[in-house]
Amino acid sequence: MDETKARTEIASALSAVVPGVVLDGIAPTDDLRVVLDLDSLDFLTLVEALAEATGVEIPEADYGRVASLGQLSAYLVARSA
Repeated sequence: MDETKARTEIASALSAVVPGVVLDGIAPTDDLRVVLDLDSLDFLTLVEALAEATGVEIPEADYGRVASLGQLSAYLVARSA
């Protein structure tokens, strides 16, 4: 998976959790939970949707490593290789 595909999958998964979300307004370093006001269930839903769409499982121990859009994208690219 490349960066573009990762971003597309993230956008799709996020739109299921936060309808109408626009990623263009989110900086790569912004914490998604803070910027989008995601609670723990929302974040879990996001992680599960991404795992289903990409086949990349994100264990709870790695949640801190995927807090921002940039981190999440990089994680998906690295883990799908």
